[in-house]
Amino acid sequence: MTSRRDLLAALGGVPLAAAWLPAQAQFRVEIAGVGLRQIPIAIAPFRGEDRVPVAQSTLIRDNLRRSGLFAPIDVVGDYDERSVINPADWRVRGVDAVVTGSVMRLADGRLDVRFKVWDVVKGEELLGRSRVVLPADLRLTAHRISDTIYEALTGERGVFATRIAYVTKSGTRYTLNITDADGEGGQVAVTSPEPIISPVWAPDGGALAYVSFETQKAVVWVQEVATGRRQRVADFRGSNSAPAWSPDGQQLAVALSREGLTQLFLVPRQGGAARRLTSSPAIDTEPVFAPDGRSVYFVSDRSGGPQVYRVPVDGGSAERVTFSGSYNISPAISPDGRQMAYVTRQGNAYRVALQDLAGGTVQVLTDTTDDESPSFAPNGRMLLYATRIDRRDVLMTSTLDGRIKTRLITTGGDMREPTWGPFQREAP
Repeated sequence: MTSRRDLLAALGGVPLAAAWLPAQAQFRVEIAGVGLRQIPIAIAPFRGEDRVPVAQSTLIRDNLRRSGLFAPIDVVGDYDERSVINPADWRVRGVDAVVTGSVMRLADGRLDVRFKVWDVVKGEELLGRSRVVLPADLRLTAHRISDTIYEALTGERGVFATRIAYVTKSGTRYTLNITDADGEGGQVAVTSPEPIISPVWAPDGGALAYVSFETQKAVVWVQEVATGRRQRVADFRGSNSAPAWSPDGQQLAVALSREGLTQLFLVPRQGGAARRLTSSPAIDTEPVFAPDGRSVYFVSDRSGGPQVYRVPVDGGSAERVTFSGSYNISPAISPDGRQMAYVTRQGNAYRVALQDLAGGTVQVLTDTTDDESPSFAPNGRMLLYATRIDRRDVLMTSTLDGRIKTRLITTGGDMREPTWGPFQREAP
């Protein structure tokens, strides 16, 4: 997704330094909002977690609290997964569920992590699991346990084990960061004195596409997350911008100005010949595929001001999608294809809005004034976006009703253009 500010960035000429380094920025979270019914859940300290690098119960508690759907309750006492829970004792404390567990170091250095979830309302054990992991995987293990608990109690898949990517600007240096969904445990993908914009995850989570100005023009690159290996996929005459992955990961929609005004084209994942998708006497940009891969949403000023349109991938006429307001940009489509988030202008403010694609109903979710780059969580339950608060660019999440918002706070510079990665495949 292309930000309004970065579209105006000057072209530069210094090559990027591709690096895979520990991310320096660490986050804390602020949650605000009222109106949602939160599940009261007691998470007891795991037996033995004080002797390992990552306290499982602490990270699980933080994850569930951050989702906005849970209200963790402090626990006093000595519990583990073998403890017998008396539901009546917890009901009087207003608790709906109890989580207990343990971490034990094995002879080969691996860790045996066990946990159990009790449904206090029904008065029964809900689930119990164990997994043997390397110490380096403790953080990921806590995220996966959080996802298991979230799904067991809500019926929906959790996103704690997913990743996000975003660009930071500190002074004159731009950095493309990859972190866990909570902003921790990250790595630096690319750093440069020249602008980096429009990062977007491949559907399998194995690569990122983004735009770099390292060659004194906008060029689209694809970079493997695991190895850092990258290649140019769109370096045509003029500007190459706004990459968007097809659902099968085999091609990208890009905005090219090689034939005059910026129009939409399709290019193979590995680069190659570009096939033109739109032909209009206006600027067409910011493409994003529908989840079924049959159409592409995009922004065009063909009606005067910027609005969101949709065009079939196989060819045909574009149809207008947004009609509320005179300025609507940066579309993002929910994983189920039913809703579209975008940035709308209200007076002098730019805010994230949500539109039901079937009925056309629009709801403005934010009350900030400089929002950019909305991106859906892979379970479709939250939005990640950038905004400006106290003269700093920051990242926020919001539930789809706008009631629960979370700010990720860091001292690592201004944060822009976030993109939420797909679900991660768990190794058997």
